[in-house]
Amino acid sequence: MQPKPLLSIATTGEQILTQIAEPVTVFDDALHTLADNMLSTMLNANGVGIAATQVFSNVAMFIMASNPNERYPDAPSMPPTVVINPQILSASAATEADVEGCLSIPGQRLSIARHSEIEVQYQSLDGQLHQQTLTGFVARIFQHEYDHLQGITLLERVNIMTPQVLVPRC
Repeated sequence: MQPKPLLSIATTGEQILTQIAEPVTVFDDALHTLADNMLSTMLNANGVGIAATQVFSNVAMFIMASNPNERYPDAPSMPPTVVINPQILSASAATEADVEGCLSIPGQRLSIARHSEIEVQYQSLDGQLHQQTLTGFVARIFQHEYDHLQGITLLERVNIMTPQVLVPRC
């Protein structure tokens, strides 16, 4: 199998990181290729998630792929999940602060408060609708990547006292 090309990762100051992603309406081969290339890029950078906006594509899609690595040695293992047109339907009142890094902010790790449990809905690469409850580290990944699709990075999130993930910026 031929290795997938690695994509450039947008870093702090790039305009794409401040934009709200556009909903995906076409589930075609180009979307599959983008997802494959995003996964390769994320794994190469030792990430556990990556949003399309981080690779200069303004579509509402991200990948979660938690696995222990040098950046997150205690991360739980899960298969890669492509998340398209995500929504956070509800969130626990309970929050947890923990240290996060971001592929778009190299070398920085910040303590961020996130909801401990979230109920989410999203589409997969085949357009199928999924709904599930996420907790702990996986819920943290989802909220982090969801923020990217709202044009919010860790640098903005650290200044938001309570995690307000239910109301996207418009």
